Amino acid sequence: MRRQLPIIVCFGFGAFMLIQFFIPKRSFIFAYENVLDWMQIIYVFTLLVGVANYIKINSKKVSDKAKGWGYNLIALLGLFSMVILGFAKGTDQGSPFLWMFNNLQVPMQSTMFSLLAFFVASAAYRGFRARTKEATILLLSAGIVMLGRVPIGEMIHSSVPDLANWILNFPSMAARRGILIGIGLGTISTSLRIILGIERTYLGRE
Repeated sequence: MRRQLPIIVCFGFGAFMLIQFFIPKRSFIFAYENVLDWMQIIYVFTLLVGVANYIKINSKKVSDKAKGWGYNLIALLGLFSMVILGFAKGTDQGSPFLWMFNNLQVPMQSTMFSLLAFFVASAAYRGFRARTKEATILLLSAGIVMLGRVPIGEMIHSSVPDLANWILNFPSMAARRGILIGIGLGTISTSLRIILGIERTYLGRE
């Protein structure tokens, strides 16, 4: 019963969330809105569980003095500092919490995202090498699109921006829609597997 009850609950709520879209009754709409409210409540508790697990993992590495434990200590100090400052001084404009967020968190986050540009450039270099016919077409298409998005493209020829827009609106859009359809079908199949109890990895280990 310890594993059967979650499967029954998952099936009940999954089936309800599926069929309520096809029954335009006020009672179903009311129940749907209540389920969404409960989802928000559960989401808050999952955040608490995540924070507790984060503290547990980092605390263990600090206590064991594992490799790189100094970074784990800084992570814990940052977490507790933000929590204490948020509760003690608030999060309004000019508060220490907001100052730390704007002057520490935002620059570090921007730095991490800026590093992605180098990984993208490296991946583009490997992907755009014209070793095959398909790679050559990809390289030419990417070059036309990039030229069509900057003023130098129109300086080369007035039709370059129009050709870039055609590539984006037709071949690229067709491929994008095919990917989105595949994602949708995969989501549906995975959801059905979970609702019907075939996929049970969310229950943890036996």
